[in-house]
Amino acid sequence: MSVLDLFLWLIFPYICLTIFVLGHIARYRYDKFGWTSRSSQMYERGILRWANPMFHFGILAVFLGHVMGLGVPKSWTDAVGISEGMYHFMAISIGAIAGVLTIVGFIGLVYRRRFTKAVFGATTPMDKLMYLVLGVVILAGLVNTGSQVVGDYNYREGVSIWFRSIFYFNPQPELMVAAPLSFQFHALIAFALFALWPFTRLVHVFTAPLGYMFRPYILYRTRDAHDASRAHRRGWDKVDTIPRRR
Repeated sequence: MSVLDLFLWLIFPYICLTIFVLGHIARYRYDKFGWTSRSSQMYERGILRWANPMFHFGILAVFLGHVMGLGVPKSWTDAVGISEGMYHFMAISIGAIAGVLTIVGFIGLVYRRRFTKAVFGATTPMDKLMYLVLGVVILAGLVNTGSQVVGDYNYREGVSIWFRSIFYFNPQPELMVAAPLSFQFHALIAFALFALWPFTRLVHVFTAPLGYMFRPYILYRTRDAHDASRAHRRGWDKVDTIPRRR
């Protein structure tokens, strides 16, 4: 195994994950007002109406598919009765649908951001780089999904084990050295995206409005003490009961 292989499949992932964690902590601590997706709905709604849900639902399905494929060992699915053929069919069919939804929605969002002047003006250089890297990650993932139809490489016995071994702090870089180039490229660009994540609008993924569940009610009171103290009667009010306004 070469020095380059050790760097790519042993050192580089830990560098990216360290930046991912420390970058989020630093940004949350020093840039809370910037912890937002900077909504641009007011500038354009036509494309956003269909592209936004397509992308978000698609990317959510892709994420869950990666959790299943990378995080769940093959022995676990075998134990619950999911055969390799069944798993293979589900991974390809659901992955292809999710990938197409994601890429179509992504193209719509990028087109809207580039050709809507106000939206493009609100896009930072880091966000532009993020869109480029994210687009490459999505395309590389679709290529790998397609390769599973005609190829014979079982990523669950290679890439998946390597990925889990990183978090076990017992990395096995030799597994990635033996993986096809398309899987190697997809893994590298995905970890690069993790390193960019804390410095882009992607931080909003970790924002959930949980405070709304526990905050007190907002009470609106009228400034007219007369109307608030009793029900308004029909007819004329006495002159001395009409409140004076400043």
